[in-house]
Amino acid sequence: MSEYTLDCLGEICPVPLIKTQKKLAALNKNDILIISIDHSCAMKNIPEWARKEGHNVEIEEINDGEWEIYIEK
Repeated sequence: MSEYTLDCLGEICPVPLIKTQKKLAALNKNDILIISIDHSCAMKNIPEWARKEGHNVEIEEINDGEWEIYIEK
């Protein structure tokens, strides 16, 4: 199991979701992807998509309006 990060700060939908999908596709089972976002639309869309794909998802608010989304492949 390895951890990878993806910085999507300052990017608006659908860019963070597309980058997340591409990065997660390249990871191995049980790897964790940590996505940094500051766009509320992405905060909804990324976890929703990941859960539909069967991944474990956790969200942590880092600052007011900034989140980290943890996705376990």
